Amino acid sequence: MPDPSTDNRLQDRRILVVDDDNEVLQSINQALQAEGARTMTCTDGNTAVRICEQNEPELVVLDMMLPRRSGFLVLEKVKKLIKAPLVVMVTANEGKRHQQYAETLGVDGYLLKPVRLERLITLAMELLEGRDKKAG
Repeated sequence: MPDPSTDNRLQDRRILVVDDDNEVLQSINQALQAEGARTMTCTDGNTAVRICEQNEPELVVLDMMLPRRSGFLVLEKVKKLIKAPLVVMVTANEGKRHQQYAETLGVDGYLLKPVRLERLITLAMELLEGRDKKAG
């Protein structure tokens, strides 16, 4: 029997998933949808920026290594938007320098691949609830 307290923890949250690895993209997307999130997906940095500008997701799950525009450049651009989304960067790169750089650009969360989906969902909930409390 599933625990009802964990059902739809991300109900109606608008989340963009950006990864050029289709398996990773689909697994994260399905996990977020199972929690009730309304997701959008794309596989390159330029499309990610355009979706953020036009659809104003609340949260972006962002791969660091992307075609056409790196995750760092996407992060830098979307954090300057009037309705800047929260951003969780996911990467296979374990270097501390990359994490520190992402933090200087305003990243809200940083997870190493392979991402544990439960950890990602928990982090997404915490970040979104924290933003809601600040706004309210």
